[in-house]
Amino acid sequence: MKSWLRQHRFAMMAALGNLGKSPGSFLFNVVVVAIALALPFAGITLLDNVRPMSEQLSVDPEISLFVDAGTTREQAQALAPSLRAVLKDHNAKIVFVPREQALETLKAKSGLSDVLGTLGENPLPDSYVMTLGGFNSAAEASNVDALADQLRALPGVETVQVDSAWVRRLAALLGVLRLVLLLLALTLGMVVIAVVFNTIRLQVLTQRDEIAVSKLIGATDLFIHRPFYYTGALLGLCAGAVALGAVALALLPLNTAIAEFARLYASQFQLTPLAPAAIAALLAVSAGLGLVGAVLSVQRHLARLH
Repeated sequence: MKSWLRQHRFAMMAALGNLGKSPGSFLFNVVVVAIALALPFAGITLLDNVRPMSEQLSVDPEISLFVDAGTTREQAQALAPSLRAVLKDHNAKIVFVPREQALETLKAKSGLSDVLGTLGENPLPDSYVMTLGGFNSAAEASNVDALADQLRALPGVETVQVDSAWVRRLAALLGVLRLVLLLLALTLGMVVIAVVFNTIRLQVLTQRDEIAVSKLIGATDLFIHRPFYYTGALLGLCAGAVALGAVALALLPLNTAIAEFARLYASQFQLTPLAPAAIAALLAVSAGLGLVGAVLSVQRHLARLH
């Protein structure tokens, strides 16, 4: 165990020594990789802030049910118990709207009272307006269509309209954003690996004489490879830290602009940095990408030197 720790300590010190020989090149590569990481890190931060906000939105889909024109008023009102039975798990507010009230409301809101007056007989049916509760998120509320299908099956029902399009759009939009962020992260992750790959390639070529001498005195491949592995991991780790710092700094001016906008809607919404656990995970991913790039580069170019 002591021997294993001593070997890794030596590899770490060798990696730091190599970086100290060309700090300018290392810092340049850190900046390049940090730029590639900053965009997906910013997207993750944004989604992390939007997700709880979307879950706390007041999600109250509304269903409008129109009774068949041939149904009497008594039959229409007798539908109420059946509606409550279907919606019993959703804390629904059920309001019966007589056809006369619906016509007066249409006249008042549409400005077509003169045109509607020429129709003579009221063309509107009796209806129910049901506001649903019990949904904890937009994703849950997007399933309200299943309830609408049950309501359509009730006798005397002509049409059921669901006012939940905005709910489905919100759930779909968040899904699309997650997919776009995943594809972006994969693409830029490949960029990070390519940058580290090229950086390690240059180091291998620069130190090929030292590597040849080490092989002659009996150094194992793993002993030679380790410093390059640590170099790649350190490059990814430092770039991840710079990217997270840049995102955190960018939140300051963004929150100033968001505060003005949120105030118009009586909201105190602010973008907050990621939690420590998420930061640690992203730093681990950054170091992992650097390590992958280093491993690929070392395996390829040291094999050629042999």
